Amino acid sequence: MIEIVLLVEVFVTLFVIMDPVGTVPIFLSLTAGRSPATARRAAWQAVAVSFLVITLFAFFGQQILNYLHISLPALQCAGGLLLLLVALELLTGKEEEMTASADANIALVPLGTPLLAGPGAIVATMLFVQDIDTWEDGLAVALGVVGVHIALWAAMRYSLPILRLIRDGGVLLVTRIAGLLLSAIAVQLVADAVRAFIAGEG
Repeated sequence: MIEIVLLVEVFVTLFVIMDPVGTVPIFLSLTAGRSPATARRAAWQAVAVSFLVITLFAFFGQQILNYLHISLPALQCAGGLLLLLVALELLTGKEEEMTASADANIALVPLGTPLLAGPGAIVATMLFVQDIDTWEDGLAVALGVVGVHIALWAAMRYSLPILRLIRDGGVLLVTRIAGLLLSAIAVQLVADAVRAFIAGEG
């Protein structure tokens, strides 16, 4: 029998961290000017990349970090700095350079990681996996991760009609708002990492 309480806890925790609703404006700004088919492909590719990264760290995350002598705060700070670079491109109007590259690149970076599979989601998943005692717990964690990724795909996939509705002026506004929100997320990640370093957890 599935551990329903654990399943809900995993889903809600990752839903809040990965924020499918908040991902929509960033997805819209990065896929502006592209064909609907290309945007749909970017949506499922980004979700696939995110799921692969989350799964990889769920099974081997602690071993990878230990082997490379990397602490969790260091990973969090690096992810925050990378997100900050993306946010600055959105805020300064240089997102055209980012979206002019190959379609798969957008799905990989910044959509797949670190936007979806960011340090917060990776660390949360690693902590859930460490607490698994039975196969029921493992199944609950797995279903929670899958459920969140389905929500992420649905949010991006069905945001495309919004893109057609708001047109160029709306896209510019959404891009600037997305950059502002993403920069705030990035700064918060770095600040949390700095606090952890000061507390001796790094």
